[in-house]
Amino acid sequence: MLNPPAAERVTKAPGDTASVSKAEVNKTALQVFGDTAAPAVAAAGSPADSASFDLDVRPYETQERVAHYVKLFSGDARERFAARLERGSRYEPMMRAKLRAAGLPEDLVYLALIESGYDPNAYSRAAAVGMWQLMTGTARGVGLRVDWWVDERRDPVRSTDAAIKFLSYLNDQFGSLYLAAAAYNGGPGRVSRGLERYADDLQGATGEDRYFALAEKDYLRTETRNYVPQLIAAALVAKEPSRYGMMLHVEAPYAFDTVTVPASTPLAAVAKASGVPLAQIVELNPHILRGVTPPKTSFVVRVPPGSAAGFDAAFTALPVEQRTAYTRVISKKGETLPALSRRTGVSSRELRWYNPKLEIAKKSGRLVVGQTILVPSAGVLAAARDLPDPSIEIYGSSKAAVYHTVKRGESLGLIARRYKTTTAAIMRMNGLRKSIIIPGQRLVVRGGKARAHSGRSAHHGKASHGKRSRKR
Repeated sequence: MLNPPAAERVTKAPGDTASVSKAEVNKTALQVFGDTAAPAVAAAGSPADSASFDLDVRPYETQERVAHYVKLFSGDARERFAARLERGSRYEPMMRAKLRAAGLPEDLVYLALIESGYDPNAYSRAAAVGMWQLMTGTARGVGLRVDWWVDERRDPVRSTDAAIKFLSYLNDQFGSLYLAAAAYNGGPGRVSRGLERYADDLQGATGEDRYFALAEKDYLRTETRNYVPQLIAAALVAKEPSRYGMMLHVEAPYAFDTVTVPASTPLAAVAKASGVPLAQIVELNPHILRGVTPPKTSFVVRVPPGSAAGFDAAFTALPVEQRTAYTRVISKKGETLPALSRRTGVSSRELRWYNPKLEIAKKSGRLVVGQTILVPSAGVLAAARDLPDPSIEIYGSSKAAVYHTVKRGESLGLIARRYKTTTAAIMRMNGLRKSIIIPGQRLVVRGGKARAHSGRSAHHGKASHGKRSRKR
């Protein structure tokens, strides 16, 4: 099979004769936008020069893969592409400001478009979550909270901070934004090994051309070879939507005030004290998973702009039962979980959400007598999400792998000793040929073969939006 071509410019360089499998590119487009390939809608007029980019996209717009994705995104996928751009318009001002402050190109916002369609609640079967599709280990490695109660990968603000932190490291590591993007998709270790393996072949390639030179090799996975062309095509189309027949409705910017509430406060009580519908509070706080703030400590919650004034007084004035998340019951002798469900009017599944350490006798299936069991209120359940445990790296797996994100100064030997395993075992599980690792690299250290090395899985298909996806 012919390798994908290097970047095409006005004058083609040697090696630009390779063809791209249309079926291969269409398959990727179907995973991203859920639409089949079709002829592009003809653009009115000649290519415009009005749009400005802070990513180096213009030199690559005639590159075969880029041109193909431009046609796809402006063809049958146009309506869905436009819808996702509209959704992203709510978050784009915040994301661009953060990228600018970090010294990164603002047009990297289109990574989130390719990753998730700007959906804060997107997740994949491989457990990559949020607009930036971060895996649990990587998210925790860059400072996000991911546990049973809170998953900051779903937080548009905090997840953007995390993605920027990771992208900044990758850009510093590789000296190329497109190689950084490839590493974000396929893993820094894999890109680093590829650059080392093909160092002689890549001599003479500079800047962003290095990514396309590496992509010519039969080394990067298909998803990663297509990833940067998708980013470039998305930027080209998104910056000039009218050129491609798109009339976009810009949403109000994502904005909020913050208030601090006690531990285990129902989001329904926050909504009452703010004087807004519960759905509005849930939308502002997608990272609060169970309809209630975490136990043990006070918690900062977002409310609509202007709602913070007078919130404390309004919250204190609420009836105690509205501010109370749970009632407590004691399990009776011989009682089963279904029986307790009938007694409380709360489903067995919902009872498990708020009692993760519930004790049930293995042989009889009955509850251990005398347990104190939390029964969530209707207000809590109204805002709760039925989600898998965020600590599980691969949804549906019976035995979750244990992952470690490499920190500066760590070696394979040090990591092996920490997890009571061997260097050889870690290398085998992660397919490493050499014992060289770099900060930010994500390793399986126990429990199975490596599935991911980056901000998201290098193997899974595209993220779903609100339901379990195909292979991400």
